[in-house]
Amino acid sequence: MASNITLEDIKNENVDLERIPINEVFQQLRCTKEGLTTEDAAQRLDVFGQNKLEEKKESKVLKFLGFMWNPLSWVMESAAIIAIGLAHGGGKPMDWQDFIGILLLLIINSTVSFIEENNAGNAAAALMAGLAPKTKVLRDGKWSEQDAAILVPGDVISIKLGDIVPADARLLEGDPLKIDQSSLTGESLPVTKYPGDEVFSGSTCKQGEIEAVVIATGLHTFFGKAAHLVDSTNQVGHFQKVLTSIGNFCICSIAVGIVVEIVVMYPIQHRRYRDGIDNLLVLLIGGIPIAMPTVLSVTMAIGSHRLSQQGAITKRMTAIEEMAGMDVLCSDKTGTLTLNKLTVDKSLIEVFTKGIDKDAVMVLAARASRVENQDAIDACIVGMLADPKEARAGIQEVHFLPFNPVDKRTAITYIDSSGNWHRASKGAPEQIVELCGLNDDVQRRVHSIIDKFADRGLRSLAVCQQEVPEKNKDSRGGPWQLVGLLPLFDPPRHDSGETIKRALHLGVNVKMITGDQLAIAKETGRRLGMGTNMYPSSSLLGGDKGENIENLQVEELIERADGFAGVFPEHKYEIVKKLQERKHICGMTGDGVNDAPALKRADIGIAVADATDAARSASDIVLTEPGLSVIVSAVLTSRAIFQRMKNYTIYAVSITIRIVLGFMLIALIWKFDFSPFMVLIIAILNDGTIMTISKDKVKPSPMPDSWKLKEIFATGIVLGTYLAVMTVIFFWVVHDSDFFTERFHVRRIRDNYAEINSALYLQVSIVSQALIFVTRSRSWSFVERPGLLLVAAFVIAQLVKCF
Repeated sequence: MASNITLEDIKNENVDLERIPINEVFQQLRCTKEGLTTEDAAQRLDVFGQNKLEEKKESKVLKFLGFMWNPLSWVMESAAIIAIGLAHGGGKPMDWQDFIGILLLLIINSTVSFIEENNAGNAAAALMAGLAPKTKVLRDGKWSEQDAAILVPGDVISIKLGDIVPADARLLEGDPLKIDQSSLTGESLPVTKYPGDEVFSGSTCKQGEIEAVVIATGLHTFFGKAAHLVDSTNQVGHFQKVLTSIGNFCICSIAVGIVVEIVVMYPIQHRRYRDGIDNLLVLLIGGIPIAMPTVLSVTMAIGSHRLSQQGAITKRMTAIEEMAGMDVLCSDKTGTLTLNKLTVDKSLIEVFTKGIDKDAVMVLAARASRVENQDAIDACIVGMLADPKEARAGIQEVHFLPFNPVDKRTAITYIDSSGNWHRASKGAPEQIVELCGLNDDVQRRVHSIIDKFADRGLRSLAVCQQEVPEKNKDSRGGPWQLVGLLPLFDPPRHDSGETIKRALHLGVNVKMITGDQLAIAKETGRRLGMGTNMYPSSSLLGGDKGENIENLQVEELIERADGFAGVFPEHKYEIVKKLQERKHICGMTGDGVNDAPALKRADIGIAVADATDAARSASDIVLTEPGLSVIVSAVLTSRAIFQRMKNYTIYAVSITIRIVLGFMLIALIWKFDFSPFMVLIIAILNDGTIMTISKDKVKPSPMPDSWKLKEIFATGIVLGTYLAVMTVIFFWVVHDSDFFTERFHVRRIRDNYAEINSALYLQVSIVSQALIFVTRSRSWSFVERPGLLLVAAFVIAQLVKCF
C-alpha cells in the first residue's frame, strides 16, 4: 500500500497521517527513524516548498512604475503630453524644455519614493529574518541545527524544553511532553502529549524532551491552513482614502481654474490657441502637488526606521499613519499584559499550622517540587524562593513522587539535618484535603478560601507535611497535616500597569481580549488598574449579558467594556469589526494563529514578541520586545510622523490654491503668459525643500490624530487665497504703478516681459517655500523652532534660485 503513495498524494493530503499508527506514518512517508538524506530532503523541498508562510512578493519594476500611476501623476503626465504634442500643433517648435522637465520631476519623485520604501522594506525583511525559528534535525544520520524553513515531511526532529515546534509532527518513543498551545486556544495552561500524539507548528514545549517525525510543513500545517484563510480579509487602507481625497481636491481646483481660463481666454478675449496653452500648463504643473506621495512615503519610511530602533518592525508603512489615530487597542492578556508565567501571591497565602509562617509554607512547597526538568507549577514555586538552592538546602532527598493524573500531587521523602525523616506534598486541594482527613469545620474553611481565590481568578494549590518515624521511604508514616493554601496566578508584566495609564492619558482605550476565564480576566484588570467591566464571550452572541447591560446593543457593549473573556478567533474578529463600524481606529495585538483573522481585520495588526509565523504574516507591525510599552512608544513616534504629514498636506493644498487662483487672475486680467518652465523650476525647488520635512522637529499630539479634511481644506484655501491675492497685488504694483521706482529708486520693468517674469518667479518661489514655516506651526511660526535640515534646505533653495 505504501508503495502506491506518492509525495504528491501526501502534499494533497490524500493520506491521513494524523490518525494512523506511528509505524504506518514512516511507511507512508517512505522514511525511517534515522531521518532523511540530504538528497531526499532536497527532492521533497521541491515538492512541498519551504516550511514557512510565504508572503506575496511585488515586482520591483511594477512597484517603481506604481509611483507614476496615481491621479496626481496622471495630471502631470497629461501636462507632458500637452507640452510636447499640442504645443507642436500650434505651429511652434516642440516644447522640449517643459516636456523633459516634467518627466524628470516624475522620475525623481518616483525614484525617491521607491528607494525609501525599498530600504524600509529591506530593513524590515532583515529584521524579520533574524526572528526566523531554528530546529534540530536528523539528516544523513547526524544531528544539526538548521533553519526551520528547510524541514520537509519525513524529517526527524528533536523537541525539548523551550523549543517552538517548527512543523506539525507525530511524537516518537519517550516520556510525555507538556505543550503550550496558547497560540491556538488562547489558554495559558499546557497540555500533555504522549508518544504517537500530534503536536502543532507554533506550539511551545514546556517540559520534557523527545524526537518526532514531521508530517506537514508550511501552508499544509494546521496553523498554515488557518493563516491562509486570512488572505480573504482585504481592505482599502485608511491612508489611501485620505490621499485620494486630498488629491481629488487639488485636481478639482485645477480643473475649475482651467475651465475658467478656457472660457475667458478663447470665447471672450479671443486669444490665440498657442498663447493660452502656456497658461493651462502653468496651472497643471504648478497646481498639482506631484511630490505629495513622495513626501509622505519618505516621511513614513524614515518613521519606519525609527520604529524599528524602538523594537517595532513595520511591514505596512501606512500603518504608521493609522497608529497615530488609534483610539482603541484590543490586547491579548497572556504574554502581553501578563508574563505567561505562574507565580504565587504571597500576601494571600493561608496558613493552617501553628508555628509556621508563610515563608516556611513556600519552602515546604518548594521541597515538594522538582528542581530540574520542571513543569510550570514546579518552576513557579521554586522561582519564588530568594535562592532556588534553598529548595534542597539542609536536607537529603530520599524519594520523589512526580505529578501524575491519578494522584494529582507531587511528594518528597527527605532527611533533615537532625536525621529525622519527613514527607512534604503539594497538589490539587481536593486531593490534599482527602489525604489529610480533615474534619468538617476545616474542610468548610478550606473550600471557602478556594472559592474566594476562584472568584478572583486565582488557582489554589495545597501543601501538607508528614512525619516518617519508621525511617523508610515505603513507610505509611504518621498523619498528614495541612500546612497552607497557595494562590497561583499569571502576574501582570512589571510595566503593564504604567503602560496602560500612559495609553489612557494619550487617549487610547485598552481592552483586554483573552481566552482565559472571566474571573482571571477581572483579576488581571483589577491589578493593572484598567477596570473590571468585563464580560464573557457569550454576551457578544446574544447570550446572557446581565441585568445592567441587558438593553445594550452589542456595538455599545463592546465600546463600554474593559474586556472580554473566553473568546475564540471569531469573537476577536467580530469585536474589531464592530469597533470599526463605530468609527474607531482599532489596533489588535496577538501572538497565535487564533489571532490572525482579527490582526488582518484591524486597522493596525500588531504581532507581539515570540508570535507565530501566522500572526506575523497577518500583522502590520511586529514587535521584537515583549509587553505593551513598545506600542505606546510607537504611538508617540507615529503621532510625530502624522504631524509632519499633516503639515505638508496643508502646505500642498495652500500651494495649489495659490498657484491656480494667482496665475489665473494674472492671466485673465493682464493677459500675461507666465513661463511654464519657470513654474517647473519652482515645483522642483519646492519638492527638494519640502522633502526635509520628514525629519522636522515636531511635538506629538496628546490625543489620537485624525485627518480632519474640512479643516485642512479650509486652512489651505485661506492661506492659498491670501498668498494669491498678495501675488496679484505684487504684479499690479510692478506692472501698473511706479511704487518701486518712487520709493526705492529702481528702474521700471513694466515693459520688459523677461524681467517681470523673473520678478514674479522670485516672489512666488520665495513665498511658496517660506510657507512651510507657517503650515508647520500651531501658533506663531517664529516661536516654534523648525528642524535644522529644513532650514538648511530652505537657505540652499534660495541660493540656487538666484542663479
